[in-house]
Amino acid sequence: MPAFAFTRQPDPLAWFGTGHGGPLLASEHARVSQALTSRTPQPWLWIAPDGSDPSPVGAPATRGLRLRARAGCHRLAGQVQCGLPLPLPTEAMGVIVLQHVLDAGDPQPLLHECSRILEPGGRLWLFVLNPWSPYRLRWRGAGLVPRALGQWHLQLAAAGLVVSEHVLHYGPVWKGLADAPGHGPAPFRAARLLQAEKRVAGLVPPAPVARAWRAAPAA
Repeated sequence: MPAFAFTRQPDPLAWFGTGHGGPLLASEHARVSQALTSRTPQPWLWIAPDGSDPSPVGAPATRGLRLRARAGCHRLAGQVQCGLPLPLPTEAMGVIVLQHVLDAGDPQPLLHECSRILEPGGRLWLFVLNPWSPYRLRWRGAGLVPRALGQWHLQLAAAGLVVSEHVLHYGPVWKGLADAPGHGPAPFRAARLLQAEKRVAGLVPPAPVARAWRAAPAA
C-alpha cells in the first residue's frame, strides 16, 4: 500500500502568540479586566487565544472561568478541557469576553453557546480584528478571517443578541496615520471591541376576561 503523509493544518489563532499578535492582545488587557468586573458578583467567562496574557487584575478567579482556544474553538483548554457545546448551565454567566477567538472559523456555534449561557441582561464583549487597518499586512496569510462591522452585527443578531452601536478601537496604528488631517487614529487601529446584550422579552399580563355569569343572590 502506498504511504500517505499526514500534515497538521496550522492553527490561525497561533498568530496571536507571535511578535505581531502579542502586542495587540496586550493593548486590550486593561479593557478585558474592566469587562470581567463590570457585573460583579455575577460569574464570568473569558476565552482567548492560546498564549495570551495572564489573568487580569481585579477579576477573582473564584467567580470566573478562563479558557484558551485552539483550532477555531473546537478545542478549549484551561481550568477545564472541553469543546462545544460548553459544559456550563444555561443562563449561568453575567459576562462573556471573546478575545479574537472568532477571527478564525465559523462564529455561529460559539455565539449560540454564549447566548445560551448568558443570563438575561448579561453582556458579551467581543474583540475582533479590523479588516480596514493597515496592520492587516501583519496577519496576512495566517488564515484569519476579519469581518466588517455590518457582518458582525448580522452574526450577533442571528445568535439572538442585541448589538450596541458603540465601537472601540485598540491595538497598534502605523506611524503617520495619527497625524493625517481630518482623521484620527482609531479607525486605523488593528482591533475593534463590540458589545452585545442578551435581552428577554417580558411577559405581558393577559387582558381581563369578562364575566359570563353572575352569582345568584344569597337567600
